[in-house]
Amino acid sequence: MNKPVIVTVDDDPGVSRSVARDLRRRYGHAYRIVRADGAAQGIESVREMRLRGDDVAVVLADYRMPEMNGVEFLEQAMDLYPHARRVLLTAYADTEAAIQAINVVDLDHYLLKPWDPPEEKFYPVLDAQLDAWQRTDRRAADELRVVGARWSARSYRVRDFLARNQVPYRWLLADEPEGAQLLAAAGQDESPAALPLVVTAQGAVLAAPTTAALASAVGLSTAPATDFYDLVVIGGGPGGLGAAVYGASEGLRTVLVEKHASGGQAGQSSRIENYLGFPDGVSGAQLADRARRQALKFGAELLTARTATSLEVRGQARVVGFADGGSIAAHTVILATGVSYRRLTAPGLDDFTGAGVYYGAAVTEAPECRGCDVYIVGAANSAGQGAVHLSGYADRVHLIVRGDGLESSMSHYLIEQIAQIPNIEVHTGTEVVAAEGGEHLERLTLKGPDGERTVDAEWLFVFIGAAPHTDWLGDAVERDERGFVLTGPDLTAVGNRPRNWPLRREPYHLETSVPGVFAAGDVRADSIKRVASAVGEGAMAVALVHRYLEKA
Repeated sequence: MNKPVIVTVDDDPGVSRSVARDLRRRYGHAYRIVRADGAAQGIESVREMRLRGDDVAVVLADYRMPEMNGVEFLEQAMDLYPHARRVLLTAYADTEAAIQAINVVDLDHYLLKPWDPPEEKFYPVLDAQLDAWQRTDRRAADELRVVGARWSARSYRVRDFLARNQVPYRWLLADEPEGAQLLAAAGQDESPAALPLVVTAQGAVLAAPTTAALASAVGLSTAPATDFYDLVVIGGGPGGLGAAVYGASEGLRTVLVEKHASGGQAGQSSRIENYLGFPDGVSGAQLADRARRQALKFGAELLTARTATSLEVRGQARVVGFADGGSIAAHTVILATGVSYRRLTAPGLDDFTGAGVYYGAAVTEAPECRGCDVYIVGAANSAGQGAVHLSGYADRVHLIVRGDGLESSMSHYLIEQIAQIPNIEVHTGTEVVAAEGGEHLERLTLKGPDGERTVDAEWLFVFIGAAPHTDWLGDAVERDERGFVLTGPDLTAVGNRPRNWPLRREPYHLETSVPGVFAAGDVRADSIKRVASAVGEGAMAVALVHRYLEKA
């Protein structure tokens, strides 16, 4: 078997030779050292190694290379070898570049040049990186195949679930040869009842699976390890993930319960550019995946495809019931169920949900929009981010805005971006009033300042309003007239204590009308609808959980 490879890239031949010499001296017995005198040569070498099936352990790249800087090089190398450890070689003045690399390519380490003596400043760093690489599970991802119909809402839901849970899969159309062959091999036909068909790498076949069955088949955790916890977090958006990270890292037995996929509404965002610490922006999926891994690292359990349907108080326990009849209990609960996009009520739209009409970014559908006109309804940041993202695929993006402008609801940086993208057109004072089509959306009727007009449209993405996920709570906690959870001072705003409040003290700031049950993020009444605010409230709620447990 070939030795694993350490790759070093530097456009200065002298420095390149020096780095390779130091590497061979220490690691040449166990690793093959590949030196490249420039980014282009380095990428070509990495591609050849990928084709040959070589295993790359560490990639070291100098930041200051003229044709492609080190961050850009590592970003491309990461696509070919996602498990390789990434090290940036920088001068003292390039620490900003190192921070950028941490955000863009999940940099593992940066080294300041020169590092004499290497025994003190170079080898210990490489020893740690190689040890981490050796501990990584680098087995090739099993291939999951999904066979479905192009305009099937059920097929879309399966693909969306897999994509948002970071599960790789291959999509096959049922009416094309490979898809038809797989259906035949599984003993299935193209009837709507059998689609989508999911075939695991082990050969297990699931016909039109439920979300719970699909989650179990792809290895997502759906069952709790025990029946009692210190903290149950309901909802896996930024607020819930923040609560899970801080709860678990501070020693609480923590379980997070998510109905669909971690990230929530923010997880569907194509690019978030105003989140602290990410100057180059980060996709909602990337942010959610990092937070999920962080929560797991600290020992939190993450349950997927479990739908909370009730909340009860049983003595000192808070019990969450699930749709499948199961339940889970804890000393405390944090409600972080977030919000969902409101539905458009125009005639015909409900018939095409998942078949041309999508609520949120629907990232799995973006590549299919090439060469088409795309319509987006909404005027807040999520709509703007969706428009910018889809403009990279569609011929033209039409942003449908009911108001007279974007300034009152969208961040200034997004408005400026939209104004600079030539294939985005903003239609103010306009709304969708009807939809038509056959098996999928084909036409929209728009009502604007000049009256009604019908346009050909196969793609409509909706980003309007915010409806809280709180109907399942019933009368368990007090909510406002729109369904948002009331907490802290809002519960005592008119001088009254919450109904059935048993304690002498007033509710803590993020505490609901039930002691030990807290709310964080968008689900809370009058909260700031921003990712950073939700994360902060998740952390703050955990601090209040500690205070509650100390005095319980």
